[in-house]
Amino acid sequence: MLHRGPDDRGYEEMSGEAGNGPAVAFGFQRLAILDLSQAGHQPMIHPQTGDCLVFNGEIYNYRSLRSQLQAVGSRFRGTSDTEVLLHALAAWGEDAAGRLEGMFAFAWYRARDRRVLLARDPLGIKPLYVAEAPHRVVFASEVRAVLASGLVSRDLDPAGIAGLLAYGAPQDPLTVHRAVRSFPAGEARWYDLAEGVRPQPGRRFWRFPATSATPVPRDTAARHLKHLLNEAVARHLVSDRPIGVFLSAGIDSFLIAALAKQLRGEIKTFTVGFDETGLLDEAAEAAAAAQTLGTDHHAIVIGTDSVQGLWERWFATSDRPSIDGFNTFVVSQAVAAAGKTVALSGLGGDELFGGYPNFASARRYQRILAALHPLPRFAKKAGLLIATQGRRPIFRERAAELLDGGPDLRRITLRLRRILTDRQINRLGIEPGRVGLDDDYLSRSSLASTATDRVADAFNVVSHLESVLYMGNTLLRDTDAVSMANSLEVRVPLLDQPIVDFVSALPGKSKMPSGRPTKYLLREACRDLIPEPLASRPKTGFCLPIARWMHGPVRESCEASIDAAAGSGVLDAREVRLIWQDFLASSSNVHWIRPMTLVALGAYLRNSSTTSEAGAYGQPTPTDR
Repeated sequence: MLHRGPDDRGYEEMSGEAGNGPAVAFGFQRLAILDLSQAGHQPMIHPQTGDCLVFNGEIYNYRSLRSQLQAVGSRFRGTSDTEVLLHALAAWGEDAAGRLEGMFAFAWYRARDRRVLLARDPLGIKPLYVAEAPHRVVFASEVRAVLASGLVSRDLDPAGIAGLLAYGAPQDPLTVHRAVRSFPAGEARWYDLAEGVRPQPGRRFWRFPATSATPVPRDTAARHLKHLLNEAVARHLVSDRPIGVFLSAGIDSFLIAALAKQLRGEIKTFTVGFDETGLLDEAAEAAAAAQTLGTDHHAIVIGTDSVQGLWERWFATSDRPSIDGFNTFVVSQAVAAAGKTVALSGLGGDELFGGYPNFASARRYQRILAALHPLPRFAKKAGLLIATQGRRPIFRERAAELLDGGPDLRRITLRLRRILTDRQINRLGIEPGRVGLDDDYLSRSSLASTATDRVADAFNVVSHLESVLYMGNTLLRDTDAVSMANSLEVRVPLLDQPIVDFVSALPGKSKMPSGRPTKYLLREACRDLIPEPLASRPKTGFCLPIARWMHGPVRESCEASIDAAAGSGVLDAREVRLIWQDFLASSSNVHWIRPMTLVALGAYLRNSSTTSEAGAYGQPTPTDR
């Protein structure tokens, strides 16, 4: 865990009653950001109650909470949000979790009744992994830290691996290990130590708000959103350490940088580019945006000769298998090397405001499938064959699965996010029912914070699913792992809780009216900040040349990972190798993303079996730093 907190470390152990029974042990590696003095040291002990807290993240409304607590008698010796959280828990108990606005995962030991409370922020921006066993619970911010305790089995979980194959990353609450689970976002859970370690039923303190029944005029919504954005960026800029901003060619990061520039005056921005000819990247557009903003801009250029080393280190730092996160790893490494400890990211804009093609295509498919639904099965199949004649087999396979799912918008949205098809996963040796998953390769609690089965607003159905599954299980998890591997904290102002609560409750037509560009409400709220060339440019996405690399500089590494996946004992080894061989033989017909799921799994298995401690990450010791 050294890479997550090289500035300070602490350990506290609380003995059981009369010296007997279970003990509570909290360890912490600190990345000091607010109150760099020893007043921010963790684990933190409450001077009056003897309660103990370990907390990872940032509480953005900590100043408001501090004032409330001071009004009822709390006295503070430092200026950290950790101390505010400790006093809030002592004053309000588990209800404190619902008052927090920020990204957080914490464990709080309440001395008076010897109980431990675990909690995680509403969207799961910060990770928390738990392994429960009789008379014991182990928790940490990384899977490998839980495993390194030596108290938890490393056995692989076919259900967690199935989620990786289906969606490109394990799907909460599962990991690729049977014994380790991702703690639910937006939930708090007590562990009672009086008679052994007994987990109590979890309590949800946040869900997506219901869609407002009263239409909100778009001008009113845009003005309020602009106010919330200003407030969010201002709160996310509070730090006692230097801050940078990730800058791409899109409007999300541009807006964050523009608001930060207005508030801070001088900021540094960072982007990633390539030195390979014939490749399109965002470097030129990002540089032009930086020039418009007047920021101190830094471009990180990836050369072919450096790809292999970066690729290996990316996988070594990822903590869990995922097909995403390479570009965030590279830019995080550069931002940290430039002396920054905090970076702001535009992550979250696509999910909240409708930036993905899936928002339109899911509803289009729903209309088509609704029209076909009354037809006899043979007629639908015949129409499918005609419509997909001449298309690749995988396209026809995906179309057939969409057809079988019918006009259910939830299922359509999930299908559009799928990597491997049902048939491909079955050939690899995993069937969803046999490993406790539903037909969408999800566990029953995967969508606990949503109510997509009861939401009539199509935009919000897609938004909830994209936020919980793709953003929550891939983007946020990868961003945290690869940034913290570089001792860098990434903050996401667009996911500030007041913004999420306000925007999620708006009806879809207020956010993306028919015939308007994507992320319409966000554009309207910030028209005075967005230059016309950027405002009118369609979303292009940031595409790394992964396929070219897999055929070239990282092929040897990929093949070693394919061998590890084939030897996992969970998947059919012959089918694993066939998927890889098909990719090598016909790169135009086999998208890199499918074999990449197996490469990611194999790379994780290779690294998890050979690495221990932070030395494998190549991190400096606290003395070096």
